Amino acid sequence: MSGPMRIAVPAILDADALAGHDPAARIADLAGETMGTGWHVRLAAGPDRDLAGLRAAIQRRLDDIVAQMSHWAADSRLRAFNDLPAGHWMALPGDFAMVMAAGLAIAEHTGGAFDPAIGRLTDAYGLGPDPRAGEPAGAVLAEALAHSGWRRLAFDAASARLRQPGRLWLDLSGIAKGHAVDVIADLLGAHGVRHCLVEIGGELAGRGMRPDGDPWWVDLETPPDLCARPLRLALHQLAVATSGNYVRGDHSLDPRTGRRVRNGVASVSVIHIRAMEADAWATALTVLGLDEGAAMAVRENLAARILARDGAMTREWLSPALEAMLAD
Repeated sequence: MSGPMRIAVPAILDADALAGHDPAARIADLAGETMGTGWHVRLAAGPDRDLAGLRAAIQRRLDDIVAQMSHWAADSRLRAFNDLPAGHWMALPGDFAMVMAAGLAIAEHTGGAFDPAIGRLTDAYGLGPDPRAGEPAGAVLAEALAHSGWRRLAFDAASARLRQPGRLWLDLSGIAKGHAVDVIADLLGAHGVRHCLVEIGGELAGRGMRPDGDPWWVDLETPPDLCARPLRLALHQLAVATSGNYVRGDHSLDPRTGRRVRNGVASVSVIHIRAMEADAWATALTVLGLDEGAAMAVRENLAARILARDGAMTREWLSPALEAMLAD
């Protein structure tokens, strides 16, 4: 399937997208590295904007998020939680607590299709900091499943404390990157930058608009071996996240079974107000598959696109919420 570009825009334009718009501003680009990938910010900058200082502030903030939630960094707070004895509680720093609250809520909504407590499973497959060759043996997989699962966690939102049930490992790679995108967009706003596009490893958030009055346009990713009509989004106060195995290889796991996801879904994109939620929902819909994922997207009123392989054909499904955004 191919054809002309489709355009998706919000049904209602948030007034904040227009606030402080300066047609004379120039577009500036900032970039760096984080979370094993790159970050990129495109912003409308006035002549007095301290871009070097802004870049340093962004990098510091991202470094702090990594120090809290990386399952790769041996000295992260997440790794410290993973090492706690059974029954011990940990007071979580702000970003960590926010991500856990959102992750556990989406885990409940999806029946565990998204799960922040699958670190033992990702480790068994060598998808974490300890590479492993081949598939895990049945006994290894069973052991990992026995010590995984969001239902084993106790989270006290009021005190931002999380209880280690014993030998459970967190893995927030399906949500923390989206959270980081939101955080940087918010950080830029706190520095007076209200018109920007933030991207980390393919997850994006747009605030305001370009100096020329256009929105921050973003094209939905399509796996190179699939054929689908291009779809361009106007990220007016919106975020988008895409999940799929076509970039990083066969890395998606079903937390409920511990098995690799091989249900024909090649790519899921979710548009949401916050990139954190878009990130987690895209992961969950990938795990659920085309039919269950579509039903879940409808129930949750998610703007989503699912691309699936059907033999040599490509099947595309757009949720009603996304279809409502398509320009005539």
